[in-house]
Amino acid sequence: MEKNKLNILNKIFSRSTFRNCFDNGYDKTYSQVVRRYVDNGTGKQNSELISQIYNVLREGYRNEYYYKNTLLNKLLLGIHSVNTTTALTEIPIAKSKADFVLINGKAVVYEIKTELDNFNRLENQINDYYKAFDHVAVVTCKENLQVLKKKIEMIGKPVGIYILQKRGTITTIQKPQAYSVELDAEILFKILRKQEYEEILFNKYKHLPDVSEFKYYSECKKMFLEIPLEEAYLSVLKLLKKRSQIIKDEFSKIPYELKFLAYFMNLKSDDYKKITKFLNESYGGV
Repeated sequence: MEKNKLNILNKIFSRSTFRNCFDNGYDKTYSQVVRRYVDNGTGKQNSELISQIYNVLREGYRNEYYYKNTLLNKLLLGIHSVNTTTALTEIPIAKSKADFVLINGKAVVYEIKTELDNFNRLENQINDYYKAFDHVAVVTCKENLQVLKKKIEMIGKPVGIYILQKRGTITTIQKPQAYSVELDAEILFKILRKQEYEEILFNKYKHLPDVSEFKYYSECKKMFLEIPLEEAYLSVLKLLKKRSQIIKDEFSKIPYELKFLAYFMNLKSDDYKKITKFLNESYGGV
């Protein structure tokens, strides 16, 4: 596929495109993709067109969104449940960003390496993730499996390996094992939002630092670093697990192709109504 075609396919399943679609009933990128990838979109429901566009990803361009959306559908919604498990995405950890994290009783970071990626940064990414979480796995395609196995062998840590098959299922090659020797309290603290670390500190010490605003953050960090690491880690997981903001009944009605987007957009009831209206409307063609 040509590069500009690929760029537009990356943009189609983005928060801004999706929000334009359901807020305004129109989005330029969406119209361009319909014209380019759907034989004749006019008169078809938007839900059908989105399904056809997603199929273009499935058949020939399995980008990061396709991987993330599959992980969310197969793992969070297929194996676990939104009642017991929370998914996070793009969590900054040291110099890396975790693609996808699932937290229930434990936390697993899933690093995605699509057919379009290379493994140049993998070692650094894995080392960074182990500073904040004790289970790490890589999800890739079948073609990358042998290269990935060698790479992980060299890294020498109990990293899990999962394969996203052509038919869209996820195969376990090896499960990630707990590895907590590199957990770093300072890195854990940096992941937390202000109200999260305040909650941990208040639960532990029954008070918060009484210092100037200028010193407040460093004083909070100092108090956090005094908590035994294992205890601090479990407290962090508990707080991160509370980050999920979905309205469960409404979210369950979102089509498969859009689950990942909807999960991370902090949608309100009104948004869900607009989405339903947009999906049921016929595409007018622009």
